Amino acid sequence: MAREFLPYDPDQQFLLPPSMREWVPEDHLVWFVSDLVDSLDLSGVLSAYEKSDLRGRPGYNPVMMTKLLVYAYAVGKPSSRGIERACFEDIPFRVLSADNHPDHTSIADFRKAHLAALSGLFVAVLALCRQAGLVKLGHVSLDGTKVKADASKHKAMSYGRMCAAEADLEAEVARLLAEAESVDAEEDAHYGPGRRGDELPVELATRTSRLERIREAKAALEARACEKASAEVEEAEKRVAERERKEAAHGGRLPGRRPSVPDPDKAQPRDRDQRNFTDPDSRIMVDGATGSFVQAYNAHAAVDEDSQIIVSASVTQQANDKLTLLPLLEQIEGHLGALPKHASADSGFYNESVLTDAKLSGVECYVPPEKRIRTPLANTMRETLASETGAAIYRKRKAIVEPVFGQIKEARGFRRFSFRGLTAVSQEWDLICLTHNLLKLHRAGVRPIPA
Repeated sequence: MAREFLPYDPDQQFLLPPSMREWVPEDHLVWFVSDLVDSLDLSGVLSAYEKSDLRGRPGYNPVMMTKLLVYAYAVGKPSSRGIERACFEDIPFRVLSADNHPDHTSIADFRKAHLAALSGLFVAVLALCRQAGLVKLGHVSLDGTKVKADASKHKAMSYGRMCAAEADLEAEVARLLAEAESVDAEEDAHYGPGRRGDELPVELATRTSRLERIREAKAALEARACEKASAEVEEAEKRVAERERKEAAHGGRLPGRRPSVPDPDKAQPRDRDQRNFTDPDSRIMVDGATGSFVQAYNAHAAVDEDSQIIVSASVTQQANDKLTLLPLLEQIEGHLGALPKHASADSGFYNESVLTDAKLSGVECYVPPEKRIRTPLANTMRETLASETGAAIYRKRKAIVEPVFGQIKEARGFRRFSFRGLTAVSQEWDLICLTHNLLKLHRAGVRPIPA
């Protein structure tokens, strides 16, 4: 006797349930996102649509578009084309869009136009996390991760190569101009002076535009070198003053070279300093996971121990983390009105001027110094970390912050920014961190109340 199977008929026709509420389970993330967005203040988005002239084709509902983007980032599908396909093929997206089908251009334009307002929702979602008891500010751990820029490292050029290329292109442009003038003279002699004569050869136009781009990039690198030197002046003056104090106490000149104070007006880029032509704000950095060089930004997060909620976030162009500890902690105070009791970070965040800042007087920081640093503060920090209490607190650092980056990069697949420029990628990072916290709220069983 043949075994029985469940019915199978690919051509079977049936009606979906009449209510979209029956398309996905009540506890599905899509309903949580819908209710959460309805509970938020979207005036930053909606205000852009206030106008006196009501002519023209109606656009897609901005609340719907906001929900689609938030849900897409939460489930790791932020591509505008991917969202367009999902609104046809993916039931949760169809439910969230109420079976509307916005095209990818409309989605991309909406995200670009309202990215700043969307990133501003990070603070509102963080406030909900605190109301739900998911933020304690007992121990906050900080770390950074390299996120690829929307640019190839092969589209970057070093300052040294720019100088050489500029000289070569100048010579080539001069040669082509002379050649063009010679041709014009010959044609005038042959055909008469009636020819307009202002047409540029294709080769000359191409080389001229390349020369302009290289000169712009050179100027930007030179300006960056001046800014860096200006920032280093204060630190260098502190080192000089400290050396003079020690020499006065010692009663004589100390061995070694006296610290020099840089002159910003004479600052020059190093030959290996690079600038990317596609996204000039991005930098070539070493990816800690692979050890390879990537065109990237350095994205940071401060994570609360209790529920792994991101309480502050930032993006920088610096490959190291030494200047990010204070801004991240200040951002926590701005968001939540208080600083954490303990803050831990790896040795890349160690900076004595930051750790001794009066603004952090109420925070117990656990940041190991590098072995080469042998100052009194560094020795005190080593003793703190070696104590039973200090070791127990610092031991938790990796388990607090590193899984968050794992969830963002591995589980949700966010490894490259969709935008270019430091401002835009910072706003997109806020959106990523916002949706991380949203997922934590959902898993904690919190139910937002729509406005």
